[in-house]
Amino acid sequence: MHLFVTGGAGFIGSAFVRIVLAEAPDCRVTTFDALTYAGNLDNVHDLDGKRHRFIQGDIVDRDAVRGALAGRPDAILNFAAESHVDRSIQASDAFLRTNVLGAQVLLDAARAFGVKRFLQVSTDEVMGSLPDDDSSYFTEASPYAPNNPYAASKAAAEHLVRAAHHTFGLDTVITRCGNNYGPRQHREKLIPLLLTNALHDRPIPVYGDGRNIRDWIYVDDHCRAILAVLRRGRIGEIYNIGARNERRNIDVVTSVLAALGKPASLIQFVPDRLGHDRRYAIDPTKIEQELGWRPRETWESGLAKTIAWYQAKWR
Repeated sequence: MHLFVTGGAGFIGSAFVRIVLAEAPDCRVTTFDALTYAGNLDNVHDLDGKRHRFIQGDIVDRDAVRGALAGRPDAILNFAAESHVDRSIQASDAFLRTNVLGAQVLLDAARAFGVKRFLQVSTDEVMGSLPDDDSSYFTEASPYAPNNPYAASKAAAEHLVRAAHHTFGLDTVITRCGNNYGPRQHREKLIPLLLTNALHDRPIPVYGDGRNIRDWIYVDDHCRAILAVLRRGRIGEIYNIGARNERRNIDVVTSVLAALGKPASLIQFVPDRLGHDRRYAIDPTKIEQELGWRPRETWESGLAKTIAWYQAKWR
């Protein structure tokens, strides 16, 4: 199977490419990435050249996409996205361009080149915010309720994917996941930011009261779930991916500080983000029952691997 992975030099995309090359010997991968600030060629430079090819390009560039698809891949997996909520609040144009228009360019190309399956990597944020308790969860049937420009752009992309399946019969699947963590993540995200700052004894900013709840998953577990959906997911379906690992932001920070032996005095509460969603929590029953997927890492084991990687990086 030949996979065309957009955004494959980013954090989650590169982790997926690595999982495929390590665990799916029947697959080869073409990585297509614009190498914006969040993409890093170092994430894929050491991969097997016989089964992996890198092409620099922007998913909004129709000619570049079509040229890269000349190798006739079996599947397109769209990881490419502008993904930082704060940046989307400051300026949303890039999010609409990449996340919405880029998705449509890829869908058009998939039809033109007879691609057998299109997988859109989405986010739990398209479903908005849950009550601040433990009695409700996001399911595949949860209504769309995006609360920031990033989430709205990802919801729009999902609508385009659904329309391509309904109108043209394109074989599409959508995956939604919560907060990922692991090696190679850009430091604008919470865990790499707090690890980097803590290792250098710098203040660690925490929004608001720090009690916002997120559903955390180790990135390799997310990627194995995506591979399972690619191989066995039902056409036109959505699959929520989660490790049943809800944690308050402040508890994540204190866990990392404790693991590093750093003082809680490094925590610095800062004004809350505009429109900050209070709680995300995923019900992964569908992917567990249909595809037999389960995460391999616990919070403790995944965090230990992540900390070890950053310690080695900054040693």
